Amino acid sequence: MKSLLDKLNVKAENPGACTGPGGWIEDSQGTVLESINPATGEVLARVRQATASTYDRVVEASRNAFEEWRQLPAPKRGLLVRELGDALREYKEPLGELVTAEMGKIREEGLGEVQEMIDVCDLAVGQSRMLYGKTMHSERPAHRMYEQWHPLGPIGVVTAFNFPVAVWAWNATIAAACGDTVVWKPSSEVPLTAIAVQHICNRVLADHGLQGIFSLVIGKGREVGERLLADKRLPLISFTGSCQTGRHVSEVVARRFGRTLLELGGNNAIIVAADADLDMAVRAILFGAVGTAGQRCTTTRRIIVHQSVAEELVRRLAAAYQQVKIGNPLEAGVLMGPLVTTQAVDNMMQALEQVKAQGGEIVCGGKRLPELGERFVEPTIVRMPEQTEVVRRETFAPILYILAFDDIEQAIAIHNDVPQGLSSAIFTTNLRTAERFLSCAGSDCGIANVNIGTSGAEIGGAFGGEKETGGGRESGSDSWKAYMRRQTNTINWSSELPLAQGIKFGE
Repeated sequence: MKSLLDKLNVKAENPGACTGPGGWIEDSQGTVLESINPATGEVLARVRQATASTYDRVVEASRNAFEEWRQLPAPKRGLLVRELGDALREYKEPLGELVTAEMGKIREEGLGEVQEMIDVCDLAVGQSRMLYGKTMHSERPAHRMYEQWHPLGPIGVVTAFNFPVAVWAWNATIAAACGDTVVWKPSSEVPLTAIAVQHICNRVLADHGLQGIFSLVIGKGREVGERLLADKRLPLISFTGSCQTGRHVSEVVARRFGRTLLELGGNNAIIVAADADLDMAVRAILFGAVGTAGQRCTTTRRIIVHQSVAEELVRRLAAAYQQVKIGNPLEAGVLMGPLVTTQAVDNMMQALEQVKAQGGEIVCGGKRLPELGERFVEPTIVRMPEQTEVVRRETFAPILYILAFDDIEQAIAIHNDVPQGLSSAIFTTNLRTAERFLSCAGSDCGIANVNIGTSGAEIGGAFGGEKETGGGRESGSDSWKAYMRRQTNTINWSSELPLAQGIKFGE
């Protein structure tokens, strides 16, 4: 592990705030945060967290950097992002393995997360030449109307533990191409990966003599997090986390008329129709439900299956679950690692007790695995007679609920009857059924797929969901607009001064 940290320039003791090359801030008043390997319980490193005064230094440096960065032509800003992508390619393996060591997802997923960072860098580079505005025909003679987009300002980005680096990249690379600077507050569960990414950023920034484009501040939510939410210097807060915390974020930022970009909980379902290809469905469900130990916001949590194929699907899934190798996520062949904390394990066990009380039947799994470590559990399949309260609530763990249906209208009603609205899918070979699911009266989620699972979104499409998922959109499509402000311009190139709507004011 020491050689891995050395490759990323991460030490056993680390300051938790940085404004760029040479800008690491030693805060003697900050408390120490330990980075824990959830698979082994090993302390990977210690981080001296930032206090309020250090936070202010970081934001002020970001605001000062924005004044110059926004004036650099967007294609030139894109070149910096391209170099960041190249640096991430160079460090893909050690950074991906650090993600695995600190968060607990398997090595293949850790490497995939860094690849996602690289991919969004490529997207942002292209976007830097496509910050388009519309032109409109004016009703007034010799007038020209158009829209243009300007950088918004320093952006606050708060990320969750389950994707410790990719979600930052979704925000930071596109925001930087748009002319914004970024202040990052990562999850306290995964501070080391954030420090490693900041070191990579610093190397790229140093080549251009830049400071404050990408900044980092690791600190307690009560001290640093709340200050960030209330900070008028940050016009946009991008937050990824739970619905409960997201509601608080929205309220605090709205009170100061700031903007929020929210990526909150998911309770994602796959409808399996009577005519579905069950081989495909089982493979998609297995990755969607077991991948990242059920700790993705796009994790498959509910299967809504036609009565005629329900028994066969459950039999196949139970057999597939028995083949899942659980253990240290850095080991070859392991498909599921630990949950991130012991509290997450307790939450899972409490949910399974509620399952039994609400008429559910555990088909397989459902136990702790203390012989592997205190954060390891068996992935679990549960049959439910109906969609009860525990099913409608997101439990961030590998619990898969099975619900049966008789017709597609009933399936869609069950599917939509949850507070969250992130990702969804249907497996069917019937065109009409597929199109019914994708229609305006079908899935109410921000993502709807046919014959693929709920998890593993590509960066080219806008990512996000509806209802209590928060309504935010990140990564692809036109999500760049969230990081900019729109301006409508009208130019009068005549010698007259006509008013709109034909209004006459005086002679």
